[in-house]
Amino acid sequence: MKKSVNRQIAQVHLTSKWGQTVVAILGVTFGVSIYIFMNSFMNGVNKTQDDMAFTSMSHIRIYNEDNVHPFNPVQSFYNSSQTLFNIRNRKSIQYSDGIKNTLGIISFLEKQNEVTNVACHLDFSVFFRSGSKKINGLISGVEVANEDKIFNDSQKVIQGNWFDLNYRKSGIILGKVLAENLGVKVNDNINILTSDGISKNLLVVGIIETSIKEVDKSKAYINIASARQILSKNQDYASDILVNIKDKEKTEPLIKRIVPVIPYQVESWQVANQQLVAMTQIRNILAIAVSLAILLVAGFGIYNIMNMTINEKIKEIAILKAMGFSGGDIKTIFLSQAVIIGIVGDILGVLLGYFISMSVNQVPFEIAGLKTLPIQFSVEDFILAIAFGVITTLLAGYFPASKASKIDPVNIIRG
Repeated sequence: MKKSVNRQIAQVHLTSKWGQTVVAILGVTFGVSIYIFMNSFMNGVNKTQDDMAFTSMSHIRIYNEDNVHPFNPVQSFYNSSQTLFNIRNRKSIQYSDGIKNTLGIISFLEKQNEVTNVACHLDFSVFFRSGSKKINGLISGVEVANEDKIFNDSQKVIQGNWFDLNYRKSGIILGKVLAENLGVKVNDNINILTSDGISKNLLVVGIIETSIKEVDKSKAYINIASARQILSKNQDYASDILVNIKDKEKTEPLIKRIVPVIPYQVESWQVANQQLVAMTQIRNILAIAVSLAILLVAGFGIYNIMNMTINEKIKEIAILKAMGFSGGDIKTIFLSQAVIIGIVGDILGVLLGYFISMSVNQVPFEIAGLKTLPIQFSVEDFILAIAFGVITTLLAGYFPASKASKIDPVNIIRG
């Protein structure tokens, strides 16, 4: 019975001064809505950034760049810790380049549960020539089907067909800007010249457009078998092995497991792109800091309103205590008010935050392949927003409620 009376008194306090109640609710509403909007917007920006980055970057890269070792012609004969060497004209010899046992490595990688796709690359620099035009760039020899599984290249080809590289061994797909600079289109011929002086004519079978202009400006794709033939490499040779896994954030456990087995450099996308990771973390921290600051301001607003309510109703509190209401009852009455403000503010904040986010998602923003400002919703953000809203209001209401519960009715009634 007393619990019902406590709730009724709390409701009377809230409805007796609508202005203060509405201000308190709006404080929570705006805090929760901004929290949802900021995090949804940052999630959208991060997803867009990742989508752009992973158009040309795998989760794990295996390569061999340690192809220069210091050569000591004496040390190999006198392998003793007590022998001192002083060679003034130390030479460096090339002992290896690229990856020469790709089949064995790929077979090993495909047995790992985390791995979803594996593809070989054979990258080399060339001069693209068409008529009098000569442009320096990069050719990627690719396994056509596997490359498409990792980077979804077939969806980026704007002219021609990605899978034509499977059937036309002398075919090449050019980046959009590169094709424009060379002045060629599909079914035109171009010439490539490698750093070793090897020249070959290729047929343009497609034009590709990624979200990265530098890639479109300098890169082209051919079948990896053709690339090996041009460079006179065997059928088990590649410059890189690219690996995608189920969860791109969990590269470290797999790398720790495969590094002792694979005699080449194994690099995760986090290590190769530390700036990308840092910027994502900074944006997330900024979004949370701004949102929590707004909720904190709302909490102080509720605290002030509750304090004002207690000061205004101090005689009523004294009368209630004189009638037999305990300090716990008084605390319950004022905490109930804070909870009601928090719940109503949370509900309105979630709705407003969703509305603001959806409205921003309609704003035109045509750049780097985007059409509108990016928004990415997360259930976790909605749950955290509601939790932070309730916790803020509870803390803001607890201290005034605790103060009200300690009021001595005798001193108040005596004046």
